[in-house]
Amino acid sequence: MATFRLALIQLQVSSIKSDNVNRACSLVREAAKQGAKIVSLPECFNSPYGTKYFPEYAEKIPGESTQKLSEVAKECRIYLIGGSIPEEDAGKLYNTCAVFGPDGTLLVKHRKIHLFDIDVPGKITFQESKTLSPGDNFSTFDTPYCRVGLGICYDIRFAELAQVYAQRGCQLLVYPGAFNLTTGPAHWELLQRGRAVDNQIYVATASPARDDNASYVAWGHSTVVNPWGEVLAKAGTEEMILYSDIDLKKLAEIRQQIPIFKQKRSDLYAVETKKP
Repeated sequence: MATFRLALIQLQVSSIKSDNVNRACSLVREAAKQGAKIVSLPECFNSPYGTKYFPEYAEKIPGESTQKLSEVAKECRIYLIGGSIPEEDAGKLYNTCAVFGPDGTLLVKHRKIHLFDIDVPGKITFQESKTLSPGDNFSTFDTPYCRVGLGICYDIRFAELAQVYAQRGCQLLVYPGAFNLTTGPAHWELLQRGRAVDNQIYVATASPARDDNASYVAWGHSTVVNPWGEVLAKAGTEEMILYSDIDLKKLAEIRQQIPIFKQKRSDLYAVETKKP
């Protein structure tokens, strides 16, 4: 199948976990009714984003929130990228994305590899590493449409991760992410277009909706970029479902026209993976 519909759910996240999960599931159902075959929720969809919230909202996987995702994926017969949730495992906390197939099976679990520790004087200081531990695995899954690679938010800044996924045959990268009002306007779209052009790949980002009263204000603007670097679809700041039709024929044409994968100088350089 050369074309399929992708949906990104820009959820308005509240402090009430059950409300977040129930609303997320109802929006997944709506996206499926509109023909979406792969649906993504945003980063930290069941919890406010912040180091003080992660311990309080953390769950096991499988657990309460991911069980609901499994059920709605099966009900709607779609691939569901479960944004991310704070995960507790063996006394450690992770920022984790669980992906479910059309039969409700857990396909892959991506723990955010690069933790968001930044300090922009006078604007924003944040340290995920105060409470979270990093993941250490690459995460891909196969669909009848294409292979998909996963990152979470800050992972998008690391070009090597996207290059590894491209080498492994991914044609779509999905990054649930919550950039902020400092890094959002500066880098959100730029990074997506950069990853897309560098790897001749589709790139999608799913952000929470903006809540100006939250302790961490998300940028919003969930986006889909094609392998030519064009923005195919971009949300505003409010809660909404963003749709985009992913055309894999277009991807093949671009790679044929500008054949960078055949032209790489592996005799001079390489991106090397240290783990499978």
